[in-house]
Amino acid sequence: MNPHILTPEVQHYLLEHELAEPVQVALRKSPFATVSAAELAQQLDSRQRCRKKLPLWHDTPGIYYPEKLAVEQASSQATATHKCNLVPKGIRMIDLTGGFGVDTFFFAERAKTVIHCEKNTELSTIAQHNAITLGAQNIDFVTSDGLVYLQGYPDDAFDIVYIDPSRRVAQRKVFRLEDCVPDVVGEQYRLLQKAKRVVIKSAPLLDIASALLVLQRVSEVHIVSMANECKELLFVLDRECIETPLIIATALKKGNTAARFVFRTSEEKDAVADFGYPAGYLYEPDAALLKSGAFKLIGQHYGLKKLHRHTHLYTSTVRRDNFIGKTFQITEVMRYADFKKNHVSAQGNVSTRNFPLKADALRKQHRIREDENCHLFFCTGTDEALLVIFASKC
Repeated sequence: MNPHILTPEVQHYLLEHELAEPVQVALRKSPFATVSAAELAQQLDSRQRCRKKLPLWHDTPGIYYPEKLAVEQASSQATATHKCNLVPKGIRMIDLTGGFGVDTFFFAERAKTVIHCEKNTELSTIAQHNAITLGAQNIDFVTSDGLVYLQGYPDDAFDIVYIDPSRRVAQRKVFRLEDCVPDVVGEQYRLLQKAKRVVIKSAPLLDIASALLVLQRVSEVHIVSMANECKELLFVLDRECIETPLIIATALKKGNTAARFVFRTSEEKDAVADFGYPAGYLYEPDAALLKSGAFKLIGQHYGLKKLHRHTHLYTSTVRRDNFIGKTFQITEVMRYADFKKNHVSAQGNVSTRNFPLKADALRKQHRIREDENCHLFFCTGTDEALLVIFASKC
């Protein structure tokens, strides 16, 4: 960490050039003897990445930005703000993989004390400087491997242990919990000795069912989406848990609002799906709902009919306004065989669900022009027939 970057003249320069291309700044000679052009470019690049992802950091004077990888791996402000709701007020907490410190900062808004562990000395120093700049006073920063540091504490030293294991190992991405560093599967029992609850952040692509086979005492699984994209997957381990896990799918919306769908895995197992032909309205579940795997419960909860066991689209003759996802009004339904035979001229956004051809191939084969106001869903219906559903977004 170069302290000269925090001098008023350098900070003024970065503010004046905040929209400049970092590559161009790196190629020019630095106007400062104590700060290189590469350092200026790096600060600008990471600052620009924080504009939408971490607006509090971007808008606060005196923030020191780390290398871009640390910003990319950090939680967004929206997901971190939501995640701190998992933390009861006044608890003792430790973040074993602190990184840039975004999660730690928001945890500290509710916890009595939080320990931020980060073995990268520079990143630990940056996170500490930024926490002070942002006004956090109840975070202790430790430059150490979090697991090693934790072993120095007695059992029940904390109320919650939080860990976000690295999913980039030896220059490649990994997705299984067992392949991450540290190995939270192998360490889960020791973690539960140090705290009653352990919160594990994993890759959004991780298969929930597979994770539940290797993790013990899972009380809750949190799936968080933004703009119909799954952003975070969290497993809460509770030492005293004896029930099947509670699955909480949350779709974050603008203005810090959220829509939730909550169920237990046993409920989905016992649910019975109702199938039907598309008529009236078509429903496309949000990414968080799809990730949850509640394919039968979705229809049961909202009073919808499913198009097919493997077609995760739903329909109803009466519109359901509280649905978590996209709602479309159906204008026409035809069999794909007739669509091909009659050489139907169509335009609109193309989506496929449980269909043998991809959207790009269909668009090319049938010369379907783009139209934001129209939607074409190619899917399989209840009688195994391939269908084309014409719809407009409500």
